[in-house]
Amino acid sequence: MPHDFQSFPELTNTQMDFYYLQSPHKQITENFTAKVVKVHDGDTITVRWSERDFDFPIRFINIAAPEMNENGGHESQQWLEQRLLGQTVDVVITPENRVEKWGRLLGNIIQNGFDVGEEQIIQGFVTSWEQRKQGKIINPIKPPK
Repeated sequence: MPHDFQSFPELTNTQMDFYYLQSPHKQITENFTAKVVKVHDGDTITVRWSERDFDFPIRFINIAAPEMNENGGHESQQWLEQRLLGQTVDVVITPENRVEKWGRLLGNIIQNGFDVGEEQIIQGFVTSWEQRKQGKIINPIKPPK
């Protein structure tokens, strides 16, 4: 059965052995620099990278933002949009954990030397993934600056 590269451009590590040579585009296994062209919510952005001819989403690794229909969802998205939209970022990939269950690439987003996910935690807009797993969900109520 062929892989649907249009809907799921990123191959999981398990899929890499079987589909890598069939991939119509470079699979990302190392850090790279890209431009943020869209902010979906508080933990997912879309980037444009010179090595691909299409824009693609990146899910922040190790944080959990409220969903857009939850308390704080819009505030989290607006803060991230003001912080990153149109900016160049470094995407740091963890090779063992590169793609999440929905097929999005996972990474730490670094901008001007700052880990933006950590910045979001400090600002109170998101919860660390570890806290979320423990049921300690923060519902941000801060308005964006």
